Amino acid sequence: MAPTPESEDELAGTEQPFVEHLMELRDRLLKAIIAVGVAAGVLFLYPGPGELYDFLAAPLVAHLPQGATMIATSVISPFMVPLKILLMAAFLVALPVVLYQVWAFIAPGLYSHEKRMVLPLVISSTILFFLGVAFCYYFVFGRVFTFIQSFAPKSITAAPDIEAYLSFVLTMFLAFGVTFEVPIAVVVLVRLGLISVEKLKHVRGYFVVGSFIVAAIITPPDVVSQLALAIPMCLLYEVGIWSAQLLVRKTTPADEKTESETSTPT
Repeated sequence: MAPTPESEDELAGTEQPFVEHLMELRDRLLKAIIAVGVAAGVLFLYPGPGELYDFLAAPLVAHLPQGATMIATSVISPFMVPLKILLMAAFLVALPVVLYQVWAFIAPGLYSHEKRMVLPLVISSTILFFLGVAFCYYFVFGRVFTFIQSFAPKSITAAPDIEAYLSFVLTMFLAFGVTFEVPIAVVVLVRLGLISVEKLKHVRGYFVVGSFIVAAIITPPDVVSQLALAIPMCLLYEVGIWSAQLLVRKTTPADEKTESETSTPT
């Protein structure tokens, strides 16, 4: 049966927005990829892939025995590992542009109150993630490597593999970056009404136990890194509860005023 003009019009009305969304998604992804590519090009010229890896490896190299160096057990590791570091650094540098493209794509489908909530959350979550990575690099690594080297027998010369070190660093960066997102998760759960502040306070003990379990699973089997992850997670949970309380106090009077205005007969 051939489609009628009415059915063709109906299909055109439904397909066109979908095609437009796909085209916009393609454009947003292209702009994000270009931003990462530009950042990678700049970082390749200065400071360069090798220098980026040296910066990343500095906390470990500083705690190796005198004369010891890192090694590459694979033929292509000296090329691939610095390249991976370059791409990771380029993504982090271009992250504000990438997040803006995500925001610009989803913003037209959000309500005004959702827009007011999403943009501050995106900005704050990005800042907290960078703070978690910086905390791991500048504070945790030095203490973890000092603790590990203190247990190394004098008859052993440490020569860590660069690829294994990269995997270790990425795991730690991701763990601490996500850990610093705990206040954002708490605030979002309260703001969406999925859990109350009183309930969060009630399950505080379970969260503390869970934090130490997660830290024991994610981090290396040493006490320093486990405590360095679990303690900030617990403190950030308290920050999230405090922030959620402020949010509830700030929004409740406005919500009550709005409800009273809508319920008042005209």
